[in-house]
Formats: sequence, structure tokens, C-alpha cells
Amino acid sequence: MKKLKVVFFGTPEFAKASLEAIFKSKHEIVGVVTVADKQSGRGQKMHSSPVKIFAEENNLKIFQPLKLRDENFLEEIKSLDADIFVVVAFRMMPKILFEMPQLGTFNLHASLLPDYRGAAPINFAIINGETKTGATTFFINEKIDEGNILLQNELQISEIENAGELHDRLMDLGANLVVETLNRLAENTIQEKPQPIVENPKNAFKIFKDDMKIDWNQPAEKVYNFIRGHSPYPAAFTKIKINNDEKTLKIFAGTFIENNSLKKIGSLEISKKEFNISTQNGIYKPTEVQLEGKKRMSVKDFLNGFRDFENIEIV
Repeated sequence: MKKLKVVFFGTPEFAKASLEAIFKSKHEIVGVVTVADKQSGRGQKMHSSPVKIFAEENNLKIFQPLKLRDENFLEEIKSLDADIFVVVAFRMMPKILFEMPQLGTFNLHASLLPDYRGAAPINFAIINGETKTGATTFFINEKIDEGNILLQNELQISEIENAGELHDRLMDLGANLVVETLNRLAENTIQEKPQPIVENPKNAFKIFKDDMKIDWNQPAEKVYNFIRGHSPYPAAFTKIKINNDEKTLKIFAGTFIENNSLKKIGSLEISKKEFNISTQNGIYKPTEVQLEGKKRMSVKDFLNGFRDFENIEIV
């Protein structure tokens, strides 16, 4: 099998797993492209991406361009004479860059394309109650997530797992798929295929704060899927009023019961032992929450902090 020279593009932990898998394979990483270091946290200290940290630890050549069209950056990347570029959880690339290598540029996406194109495929697979998902490698073109498919692997979704747990399983599945794609491209044993045309595609648009608010008018199972689909990040929330003081309550986990509604949608049944919220057709029982200004905790610990249960309500 021919050893391919690879330039890797990526940023978060999800991408680092693929970078590490390539590093351990027979292929050669000749460059790593990631975001510039950023200030974050209380002390506003500079932090590097997980991809950069791995690259530094393994003495890989690192690039952190502010602009992907920068002429000096493009010249440096071209001088690496890579056979192929691999992209995992990175930003959009200009045509002048993704067309540079002889074998092209392929991307890893955490869904079974053409379903769930977009920024949040893992979240939306769970939010929509899917029972399976997977990972896809595909050649990049000028349209977002619409290039020709190379390989796909399926994964069953447990009805109790959250987005974070599914993320970790897809991260490992995807890393193996990236190496398999490289191997088969090196052997010339992949036949790329266009993505099927779908009339009503399932999309996975970027999630904004307003999208994370829980709609208690939904059926109990949909509320349950919505919450686990946002857990642990970015975290679904509701507004709660405690003695006329309105605060945000993030909900990370819970259970639901259908056909057991409370008096009205969004009403609370709360005591030292119970925390039930009514939905369209049942109740949702949070088990892990975080009140604004507090740490994440179990509902048992949350309820221990209250004395006056009559003056708590969903708003």
C-alpha cells in the first residue's frame, strides 16, 4: 500500500482523535492546520486547540492562519507536496485550497449523509429521536456537506444516551473511518458516489441560545429527546421563578412518563422528593440540573436547597 502524505485540518477533540489515528497509521502527516490560540476562562489565558496540543506533543508541523486565502499560507501548504488533505471539524475552505492536492480533500461528517448536513448533526440526531446515525467521509466541493461520498459506517443510538456520549462513540468510529478511507484511496479501491437527492432533507443547523429553550407544550418524549440532544453541551434550559426572582435552569438529564399529565402544561409538582414538569401528554422528571449561578447537581441536591416549594414556577 502506498504511503500518503497528508495535511490535516481540524480543531476540537473530535478532530484530534482522527489526527491521532492517522499519526498511528502507515501514512505521513506533513502538516497540521488549526485555529489560532484564543483567550478564554476567568484569567483570559491563551489556550490552544486539542489538535494543536497533539501536534506539538508529536513534533508535527503546525499552521494557524487567520485567513485561509493568505498567499504566504497557501504557498507554504503547496510546498509540502501533500497527496491529500483531510478535514475534520474545521471551517469552510476556499476552492484554491481544497483543490490543491492531487487526490483532493475529504471531510469526515458525523452523520449518514445526506441526512443532517450542517454544524450540529450529533445533537439533531438525538433531538429528532433517531435510532441510528453514523459517520461519512466525502470529497469536499463548493457546497456545504454535499460532495461525493467515499465511505460510511452506521451506529445505533441508544434511547438513553445523550449527545456527549454519542459524540464520543462517533469520534472513535470516525477516526477509524478516516484511516480506512486513506488506506483505500492509497490502494485505489474506493468508488466515490454522488449523494442521493432528498426532497425533505433532515438538517442540522448551528444551534443558537434561543434554540435551546425547552418547549413544554411538546409531548413528553419529544421534551426528553430535546434535553438529551443538548446534553451536556450546549444544554437545554427553562426559565424558573423562585420567590419572584427569575433564573435560568439548565436540565441535563431526566425521565418521562406519558399519559400522566399535571393540571396544566408547564406546571410544577415539586417537593423534597419530587420534581415533575407537565408536558403536552405527560410529565418530565429532571434528574440532573444546574440553576443559574450554581454548580451542576442532582435533583435531590437541588431540592435540598429549598424550603418554600409554593413559590417556585416555570415561566
